[in-house]
Amino acid sequence: MKQYWAELVGTYILVFAGCGAIIVESLTGTLGNIGIALVFGFVVSAVIYTLGHISGAHINPAVTISFALNKELGTQDAGYYILFQVIGGILAVATLSLLFLEEHQSIQELAYYGSTIPRGSWYQSFIFEVILTFILMLVIYGSAIHSKAIKSFAGLTIGLTVGLEAMFAGPITGASMNPARSIAPALISGNISDLWIYIVAPVIGAVLAGIFYTKVIK
Repeated sequence: MKQYWAELVGTYILVFAGCGAIIVESLTGTLGNIGIALVFGFVVSAVIYTLGHISGAHINPAVTISFALNKELGTQDAGYYILFQVIGGILAVATLSLLFLEEHQSIQELAYYGSTIPRGSWYQSFIFEVILTFILMLVIYGSAIHSKAIKSFAGLTIGLTVGLEAMFAGPITGASMNPARSIAPALISGNISDLWIYIVAPVIGAVLAGIFYTKVIK
């Protein structure tokens, strides 16, 4: 069970820090988009180096699905990974909602607890999320899975990729690239109308990256 609990704790840390940064920005205006992006990038790196040797530190259902389809992870393990990831994210946002209970007048003032919401049309955000997740998943395969990769740098590489993509795409789509990261605040805040984008698009992007890696790079 240790790998499942590692995924729960890792996703909890990711969502707690990332969505917490969004809430703090909505209250104080001190972080800005770059600050939020750096928080997401740093926390991903930290979790990978801390828990990667236990579970692989997927902390992302899209990553898990891509690995399962490419036989990097068993189907049963993948199902439990996803379950524990989603639970970890929900627990993180529930914790944040309690911590900031006294500060907010409405959920909207706390940026829907970090919910990912399209700035423009749904298809703009959908395509963005597919491409962003494709890039992220390709980086994961190339830096952490490929036999010739320098794997000691994988955590840094993946974290920098998350931070970079969040910097330029965050204001447009929220730069989720991670269904668990989007499911948790959407469920807690009740803002679920656009949630399907952040479930379907990252999975498509991750799966396409897995196909490209297997058929072309590997």
